[in-house]
Parts: sequence; structure tokens; C-alpha cells
Amino acid sequence: MDLSIRRAVPEDAGQLADFGASTFRETFARDNRPEDMALYLSRAYGLSQQGAELADPEITTLLAEADGRLAGYAQLRAKAVPGCVTGSTPLELWRFYVAASWHGQGIAKALMEHVLMEARTRQAQTLWLAVWERNERAKAFYRKCGFVDVGSQVFVLGTDVQSDRVMARSL
Repeated sequence: MDLSIRRAVPEDAGQLADFGASTFRETFARDNRPEDMALYLSRAYGLSQQGAELADPEITTLLAEADGRLAGYAQLRAKAVPGCVTGSTPLELWRFYVAASWHGQGIAKALMEHVLMEARTRQAQTLWLAVWERNERAKAFYRKCGFVDVGSQVFVLGTDVQSDRVMARSL
């Protein structure tokens, strides 16, 4: 497999919108109501939303391309930090997705290595994330990458109020 990881550019907005919606759907649709999924996806992954995120200097988007196809992506952003994250100079790993067809091929590990390098480049000393409390596969991966559970926060999927675990690690 030929794997490359690069920063997204504005021209990637359409591909990122489609891929982001697709991976979110494949990860969470079976456990959520279709109307909540549709509402969330329309707000989070539209073309204009992705264009705005790519233009935002506080958000860094990394794309993992395998054999010339988008296989995963990660987004880091500076935003308000929940009180349970106590490490200094925190940065959020906001989104981290690898398409199911690419699971088990080392893409997530390589993408996480780039995320850690980018976080250090942005002079973060703590990296934190929120993961759905019922997403055991993701929580196990994050633990393997050195993250520890430090608390919880609310996540609203459409109209459904859910609970995310907050995980953090020092850099």
C-alpha cells in the first residue's frame, strides 16, 4: 500500500465533506435514529461547513491517502477546553476517522503519528479528545496511543443528548 499523509487544502472541501459524512455514518448510524443522524450530518459535513473549517487558521486537517484514495482524516483545533482536561497548553483532536475498508492496515497508527507531530508543531503540551462512550473500538485505540480517560462531556447528535468520554495525553 502506498500511504501518504498531507495537510488538506481548500480544494479538498468537497471530498472531505463526502468522506466525513460517509465515515461518520458508517461508524454511528446503526446505533442512532436516522432523523438524528441526518440532522447532524447536514450541519457538520456540508460543503460550505468543510470549506469554512479548511479556511479556519485554528483548525488543522490532515488527510491520509492510501493508493491514491482518501482513507482517513484527522482534525485538530483550538477551542474551549473542558475542566477535566488539566494538562498545560491543550489542543483538541476533534475528529479522527479511518474508513472501515481500511481498518487493520496501519493507517490509523500512521495518521496518529502525524497528529502528534502536528500538535507538537502547534506547541501543544496536552492533546485531548472526546469519544462516544459506546465506541469501544475507538477508546481501545486511543488508550493504545497513550490517552487516558479524564472525564466526560455532552455531545448532541441531532436532537439526542449523548455522553462522550474525554481522554487526554501529554506530549
